[in-house]
Amino acid sequence: MSARPLHDDEDDNGEVFLDESDIIHEVSMDNEDLPDADDDSEFEEEDGDFVHKFTAHTGELYSVACSPTDAALVATGGSDDRGFLWKIGQGDWAFELQGHEESVSSLAFSYDGQRLASGSLDGIIKVWDVSGNLEGKKVEGPGGGIEWLKWHPRGHILLAGSEDFTIWMWNTDNVALLNTFTGHGDSVTCGDFTPDGKLICTGSEDATLRIWNPKSGESIHVVRGHPYHTEGLTCLSINSTSTLALSGSKDGSVHIVNITTGRVVDNNALASCSDSIECVGFAPSDSWAAVGGMDKKMIIWDIEHLLPRGTCEHEDGVTCLAWLGASYVATGCVDGKVRLWDSRSGECLKTLKGHSDAIQSLSVSANRDYLVSASLDGTSCAFEVENFR
Repeated sequence: MSARPLHDDEDDNGEVFLDESDIIHEVSMDNEDLPDADDDSEFEEEDGDFVHKFTAHTGELYSVACSPTDAALVATGGSDDRGFLWKIGQGDWAFELQGHEESVSSLAFSYDGQRLASGSLDGIIKVWDVSGNLEGKKVEGPGGGIEWLKWHPRGHILLAGSEDFTIWMWNTDNVALLNTFTGHGDSVTCGDFTPDGKLICTGSEDATLRIWNPKSGESIHVVRGHPYHTEGLTCLSINSTSTLALSGSKDGSVHIVNITTGRVVDNNALASCSDSIECVGFAPSDSWAAVGGMDKKMIIWDIEHLLPRGTCEHEDGVTCLAWLGASYVATGCVDGKVRLWDSRSGECLKTLKGHSDAIQSLSVSANRDYLVSASLDGTSCAFEVENFR
């Protein structure tokens, strides 16, 4: 017995009609379920604006670092307890930085690009020979998770801040411990050598900034109390002349410290924000600085006159920033987008898509052609920014 046809071609004159008996399942829909005919935002988000997307990680990413000498070489690390070296435009090459047992929280290349340091929340730090056979050597020291890693501006001297309230310094040529800096009363959340290499500045959850002599280990200045921060420091930037340190705090305040005298010199002119400051950075000229925070704003400050140049509004909290040149600055945001700004006008020139979760870190390639992001979505994206130098 043959099945009954849905329609009769002879009766319909070639047209097809359905009646109620042909309905298999009825689904109710409202207008919100139907995309506009010209709405391709979903496809744009999937495709993104990146030229390369690295997807080998299996967990959230916390750190990204670009080599200062090889424009294609990138390092990323995250919650999968792994770090990777990979190259922009070379999707078939990657090297795993093995040996960490907890999240890889910090990465940093030496000034000459020959070494890469990776640090994790288990306190393990490994130094990789990037210029040779990529051998990794473990350096001993901290008893707590690694908050940050920085290299001396002209040598293979590595500095690390730890959750165990201490800072450690090694000569990585022979993996020798040079000094341990003690005095902070809580986790050391940020720090760096001054660009002239003569001093060290560190900020802590204990709401203090300390300035150290790297050779003696002496704490030269301790900046604390009024008019400084009232809560833990989150970020730090030092100007190119090694004279000023700019710091941000969980209390929403930003302050400028004279490194030579240890005095706060901003006269409370840098207006407090309504939420935690997450990132600060001097412009290459030192005359301006960018400050971003969880209040969804980045403010460009005229450091010489202590006046705001412009406010860059975001859709969510600002987690990280990077100056691309004298005039342009990039921000990473909780909404998963990277934005490029003209610091002179405060205008958002471009919004870069490619991530589905918060941006945690940004780094600029050696030739300044690429901006690379690390996101909680487990991926890293390289974006072309050669027109924004």
